[in-house]
Amino acid sequence: MAKLHFRPYIPNQTVLFPQRIDENIASNDPVRIVNTVVDTLHLEGFNKLYKETGRCPYHPKMMLKVIIYAYMNNIYSCRKIEKLLLRDIHYIWLAGNEHPDFITINRFRNRVKEEINNVFTQLVLVLADKGFISLEVEYIDGTKIESKANKYTFVWRKSVEKHRTKLLDKIRILLEQVDEAIAQENSVKDTPAQFTPAMLSDIVDELKEVLEHQPATKDKEQKKALREKKKQLKELEGYRDKLMEYDNHLDTLGERNSYSKTDPDATFMRMKEDAMKNGQTKPGYNLQIGTEKQFLIDFRLFPNPTDTLTLIPFFHSFQHRYNRLPAVGVADSGYGSEENYRFMQENGIEAFVKYNFFHKEQRPRYTPNPFHAESLHYNTEEDYYVCPMGQRMNRIGTRRDKTASGYITESARYKAQNCEGCPLRGSCFKAQGNRIIEVNHRLNQYKRQAREKLLSEEGIKHRGRRCIEPEAVFGQMKYNMAYRRFRHKGEDKVTMDFAFFAIAFNIKKMCAKLLKAGKGGTARIICILIRTIMTQYTRNIAAYYQISEKRVA
Repeated sequence: MAKLHFRPYIPNQTVLFPQRIDENIASNDPVRIVNTVVDTLHLEGFNKLYKETGRCPYHPKMMLKVIIYAYMNNIYSCRKIEKLLLRDIHYIWLAGNEHPDFITINRFRNRVKEEINNVFTQLVLVLADKGFISLEVEYIDGTKIESKANKYTFVWRKSVEKHRTKLLDKIRILLEQVDEAIAQENSVKDTPAQFTPAMLSDIVDELKEVLEHQPATKDKEQKKALREKKKQLKELEGYRDKLMEYDNHLDTLGERNSYSKTDPDATFMRMKEDAMKNGQTKPGYNLQIGTEKQFLIDFRLFPNPTDTLTLIPFFHSFQHRYNRLPAVGVADSGYGSEENYRFMQENGIEAFVKYNFFHKEQRPRYTPNPFHAESLHYNTEEDYYVCPMGQRMNRIGTRRDKTASGYITESARYKAQNCEGCPLRGSCFKAQGNRIIEVNHRLNQYKRQAREKLLSEEGIKHRGRRCIEPEAVFGQMKYNMAYRRFRHKGEDKVTMDFAFFAIAFNIKKMCAKLLKAGKGGTARIICILIRTIMTQYTRNIAAYYQISEKRVA
């Protein structure tokens, strides 16, 4: 029988000339592109985050490379990154055989939570400069991402206001029972709703002073009265602390209706991922993103669960990043409001934004309600409507409403002359008296313009792309990259974390496009191409930061 021969196996063998670490890394590995891109980024703003004295910190470029590459591979835990820096050859090569621990990695992320947004902006400008995107079209959509906070840490505005009102009544009743020496009874009856913790503290101090100056006595009735006053004092102190707690809740709420005790920036919202199917609210953020060719070009977090009020601030975010607005804005019906249409028209943004019931109007079997206000005949010259029975409806006034953002909408009101005995009354309306309709002419005009654009050839193209732009990004983010829940508390840290994710997402998308365009070619050529791109772009990015610094100054 022949003897078996195995390849030499000496795990502790000493090598005279150590090999390079990256010799075992494939030439078409995305880690090389990450290394090249970060090496040529403009990171001078990071220098101000470090002190000139003390122990030398890890190089920010090395830390950026490691964290971005980890995010590209669905690794968001600092402890896992620390382990990979000891085990994975890709991370060992990126880190230059450095081994920062998980605390150092986390501190670095928190330290650069403001500058990381500039890095994201730089990367997007690089993509635009070399033709990956144009920054002329922005496809906008939003999704709700759950916060790290527990779902049972809620504080509701209505509950706080209700209990605060009851507490003020208790305070008023208690102060009426307090000794007359405090001299607060009359003011309590006049202004019972203006109590503040500071006012109650003054009353408590006065009551303590009165009790301290009372002479000692052996009379049972006087001792009983003294005990009652001390009890009232203790009760008043408890009311003061509770009132201070309610006021702090209201200050934290601001204009919101809820927040989480462990993450005050998070608002309770209904999430799409509802395992129990009971509509339970959870603390989270409304993440708004702008995409083009499935690249992330902008993002921002909002506390309000609806998308209507986020569009204008989101455009301002785009303008702050790139010193201009997009030429075309594409969004779904959640953004179709009069305020948003007007903003886009006044700022020269071509709006391909749907409105409510747009899809319903496009159905083949759709027939408009003949009794609806929009179906009635309108005489623009004399400003009146004609009901289905031919009766004239004259204008009787204007109704003004203010939205949550402070925008005022105007609706014209029209009233019929005589609806008594009309055979169509049961189908027309069911209220008593003559029918009154309210019409927002400006909004109807914006809807007509939006309908024309959406049904045009360009509008059909944008409508088709909108479904595969932000929706595809959300799908890749939540399912392919497992980014379904934030891992930090506080809006600033959550924004920082998503900025790292957005950078990693764009680089990963760029790697895929370059490798696809190369058709299997080596990444070494691609890295040379990227280095050339970034070198040519250095002057442009420096000029951009000079403009930004002048704008801030």
